[in-house]
Amino acid sequence: MANRVIPAASKLLKTIRPLNSASSTTISAISQPIGHAEKAPHPTTTTTTNADSVTLSLSSFDDADKLFASVSTSRLLRAALNLHMVAVEPMVDVGMWVMRSRLMQTPLIKDVILGLIRSTIYDHFCAGEDAVAAGKSVMELNEAGLRGMLVYALEYAGDNEACDRNLQGFLDTAESTKSLPPSSVSCIIVKITAICPTNLLKRVSDLMRWQHQDPSFHLPWKRDTFPIFSESSPLYHTLEKPEPLTPEEERDLELVHQRLLKLSQKCAEANVPLSVDAEYTSIQPAIDYLTYSSAIIYNKDDHPIVYGTLQAYLKDAKERLLLATKAADKMGVPMGFKVVRGAYMSSEGKLASSLGCKSPIHDCIEDTHSCYNDCASFMLERIANGSDAVVLATHNMESGRLAMAKAHEIGVGKVHQKLEFAQLYGMAESLSFGLKNSGFQVSKYMPFGPIQLVLPYLLRRAEENRGLLSASSHDRKLTRKELMRRLKAAII
Repeated sequence: MANRVIPAASKLLKTIRPLNSASSTTISAISQPIGHAEKAPHPTTTTTTNADSVTLSLSSFDDADKLFASVSTSRLLRAALNLHMVAVEPMVDVGMWVMRSRLMQTPLIKDVILGLIRSTIYDHFCAGEDAVAAGKSVMELNEAGLRGMLVYALEYAGDNEACDRNLQGFLDTAESTKSLPPSSVSCIIVKITAICPTNLLKRVSDLMRWQHQDPSFHLPWKRDTFPIFSESSPLYHTLEKPEPLTPEEERDLELVHQRLLKLSQKCAEANVPLSVDAEYTSIQPAIDYLTYSSAIIYNKDDHPIVYGTLQAYLKDAKERLLLATKAADKMGVPMGFKVVRGAYMSSEGKLASSLGCKSPIHDCIEDTHSCYNDCASFMLERIANGSDAVVLATHNMESGRLAMAKAHEIGVGKVHQKLEFAQLYGMAESLSFGLKNSGFQVSKYMPFGPIQLVLPYLLRRAEENRGLLSASSHDRKLTRKELMRRLKAAII
């Protein structure tokens, strides 16, 4: 059980070398810890080192000409307009109100609104209406030196019929990658809520939380997995002993296992990893359980197929990562993780507050940054020393720079097959192209699907990421700069 290995995790926590506090001069020569001003290198330094080459690479993050060399002017102009529009929070609020209003029930008005959305937000943040259109978007990215993470944007199935229908969409997505250029798709993304009813995920999570508190509590349906909780994991979702799963619920859970295994098998055949997205803490234990049980079966040798997702804004993220990877090492299972900051801050805080409990989210943004950078550092060192893999999904320029420097420091070479950086499609272009121009593999998170189906997805992403949308000032500044440069060049 997880609580039996927690002391070991506590010791391991002390051994992690943070991205921003490494003893090597490589890190210190590039950037100071988050929240501190950068210092100029000592004037007596003359030796050319890895740090010098990394510093030169870092300068490319601000060179608009080089960053957007592969982007057409029309696309750059469209991107600039969309980024400026979504950065205005009142405009986002009005847009969400309109899409949820009765106006959408009037056919003519609905067609006009959907047409406007399709030509602006949808075209900018989504890869297309089907796998064929998404494939074309992937090939466009591939020509620019980037890769795609295909996201069939469905979530929250209510019954087994809907789950099976959604599963077929994910299977078709994996199959479609076979017709695309090799390595142009870095992974398929799935939300477990699209192939498992949310109520069942809540039931399984409640039962697993109770077993964590009482190891004698028997779960006859439980498969092999890795530790899911740490000593700091939130347990307030389950205040009293839950009833066992009914025979029907057990059958439904087995169907979920089979769906995920079938999708994992399809991804293994296509040689494309499957990344399982993280969601709310109320259902995350069940999601981790399903993810790990599939990883144990399909992650073989030095080739992880099934990736979990770690949300670094959670206080227990680092401990859970250590516990899971230690257990995986004992079983000889290579692990893949996508490291993100997290997108459910508001709802998580409200739920905890309503129950009179502390939020599971870090108390300040600096702690979230520190946790993210520590987890990234830990996974980079595991890549250097073993067979694990990591996707560092971040829009934070400092985290990107620190991870790049760390990779150089420990010898994780450029275009390393087990290291991928990732950003949302249509966002953080300067970071994506900067990392790409520095020689690293970079992917864009590319949701696709019919606009009527993707609309709820876009609404949720807009609510969850409103801070991210308004924080894209660096991209807006660089796109303006590059557009002005091209305009002046055209005039002259």
